[in-house]
Amino acid sequence: MPTAVTTGQHARTARMDVHEVAAVLVQGLGPTLVAAMTGSKDRKLPSKWAKPDGPRPSADFTRRLQLGHRVWVALSESESEHVARQWFLGGNPVLHEDTPITAIREDRGSEVIEAVESFLRGDPDV
Repeated sequence: MPTAVTTGQHARTARMDVHEVAAVLVQGLGPTLVAAMTGSKDRKLPSKWAKPDGPRPSADFTRRLQLGHRVWVALSESESEHVARQWFLGGNPVLHEDTPITAIREDRGSEVIEAVESFLRGDPDV
């Protein structure tokens, strides 16, 4: 069943400039975690992407930024920024104990969406 993460938030994120998407994530997670999530080897690159006149991330990086943003907004608005950050960093049973950071980097988008939706519904850990 689609939720705000898979429908409404997707549309809002898709309409945003990628620099703004990066800025939200850098502010919430920090450039090092955003670099890890996107697969960038350069920890400073996310801060550059976050600048309105900064370089545009590649298609792969953009896809991961957009997924991360959808999840970040859903969690931070439903819970808090602290809970959202902890969710990104912790091993997740839906993701076979991988972190969401790792799953996003590995392009496991449908699993990440399933994991966040399960968390937001309050499903017991599986």
